[in-house]
Amino acid sequence: MAQILVAEDEPTVRAFIARALDMCGHQTSVAEDGQRALEVLADRDFDLLLSDIVMPEVDGVTLALKATQNWPEMRILLMSGYAPERQRAHNLDALAHAVLAKPFDLATLRQSVDAALAGRDAKALREASTLQ
Repeated sequence: MAQILVAEDEPTVRAFIARALDMCGHQTSVAEDGQRALEVLADRDFDLLLSDIVMPEVDGVTLALKATQNWPEMRILLMSGYAPERQRAHNLDALAHAVLAKPFDLATLRQSVDAALAGRDAKALREASTLQ
């Protein structure tokens, strides 16, 4: 299974996501903000970065920009509960596979991660996530 880094500043959301992905057989690491995520990314390889957009220190869009430059093969999924931030990330389609709208359920999380890892159609995934 995949090596996944979860960058999320909200402890309960971070724990939910990590636990859910672990249950799917993935190996997850967590970071409480974008700066810490960059430090973790520098220490080992990941298949996927799943990052909140609104975080202290380094936000998710900046993190995605830096991650794309330094680790171009890694897939990136962004998530946000704020519509303007989701739109900001949608304008950066080259960076992120998709943007998950918070709140999301376990099935949506799993489907989104699986699609990103498989490289499936990001546009269809984005359209599905906006229906929630």
